[in-house]
Amino acid sequence: MPNFNDLNLSDWKNSGIWTDSLWIIPERDKTGKHSGFYHGNFVPQIPRQMILRYSRKNDIVFDPFVGSGTSAFEAETLGRNFIGVDIQPKIIDYVKSKVDNKNYFSELIVGDSSSEKTLNQIVNFLEKKQRNGVQLAILHPPYADIVKFSEYEEDLSNCKDLKDFLSKFSQVAKNTVKILDKNRYLAVVIGDKYTKGQWIPLGFYCMNEIQKLGLTLKSVIIKNMEGNRAKQNKEAIWKYRALSSDYYIFKHEYILIFKNEKQSIQGRVNAA
Repeated sequence: MPNFNDLNLSDWKNSGIWTDSLWIIPERDKTGKHSGFYHGNFVPQIPRQMILRYSRKNDIVFDPFVGSGTSAFEAETLGRNFIGVDIQPKIIDYVKSKVDNKNYFSELIVGDSSSEKTLNQIVNFLEKKQRNGVQLAILHPPYADIVKFSEYEEDLSNCKDLKDFLSKFSQVAKNTVKILDKNRYLAVVIGDKYTKGQWIPLGFYCMNEIQKLGLTLKSVIIKNMEGNRAKQNKEAIWKYRALSSDYYIFKHEYILIFKNEKQSIQGRVNAA
């Protein structure tokens, strides 16, 4: 029996957990507090599957790119605590106005997830709650500069080039691993980019940055991109563009699952 989730394996056939590496999701879940107003947010089914598979009741889910609160709302619904960070004060205010987690805490922080200052805020909060670290991290970063989310220089969507993006993403990942408990999991949801006639494999680059930190890659899940806002009702145009050129149309994103086999900084302090 896994010690990182609450699944009842005596009734495994009815668990509702997806175990294949190809996820066909025809449309986003729009129930509850979820809203599709925020360009770039991911479908709620993804954090739901991650939370059920890789966490237990009362665990802490961490999201350093909280956006419109998809992970926060799923954590609330599934009985998990939550810590989220976003660089935009207005978006944090929006999520705070929606969260109503009476039995579990939801800490929402305005900050730059790559900074030492933000990391210290999270560590201080964990100390206040007498917790050693977080048990699941879900990272859904901007896909480089495809969509500009703010005017803040520290925003990953404002990176000047790929090297800058990967450097900042790597720092966010480092900070995340510092607070992630040993033998717990980190998920990265990321797509690729096409620019100047060249496919930029952001997913593979980000995978490499996480592996540099010593985490073990456990799965690569391919998720379809049906209903992509930029392509809605334009399938014929995109097909013509592809046929008149030499590329294929984006239809997938990656969900990369990693296992952390290092102790969190809080765990190391308490063990000393």
